[in-house]
Amino acid sequence: MKNCSREEIQVFLNRNGIIPTAQRVDIAHLLADRCTHLCADDIYKFVNEDNTRDGRRRASKATVYNTLGLFAKEGIVREVIADPSRVFYDPNTSPHHHLYNVTTGELTDIDAANLEISGIPPLPEGTKLDGVDVVVRTRQIS
Repeated sequence: MKNCSREEIQVFLNRNGIIPTAQRVDIAHLLADRCTHLCADDIYKFVNEDNTRDGRRRASKATVYNTLGLFAKEGIVREVIADPSRVFYDPNTSPHHHLYNVTTGELTDIDAANLEISGIPPLPEGTKLDGVDVVVRTRQIS
């Protein structure tokens, strides 16, 4: 979705059952344009930088968090919990995994073909596998 116009974002949101408010379009456009892993606070900052309406912020923190939750629920972004204090939002919804550098806070993709998953335990009765997300954590050495 990189280089999508705001109109294309509106159509995309509508197609996915999401009412395209101005704030939702702003947030979706930012995610599509940057096409990288961002946390909610970064998205809040980027959406509001140099984009005020009548001296007001374009989107409140609550709006950003609620919108990201909606986008994740509807499957247009993936939530990646890199550590207990950081949740990233990933516009890449294709099957893949992540490498998280604890020292730098950088999250990068690992192609699903480069990681083999085996030995999944039996699932509880009445459930089905929805996906497997792997986060490989690394740390800089001195």
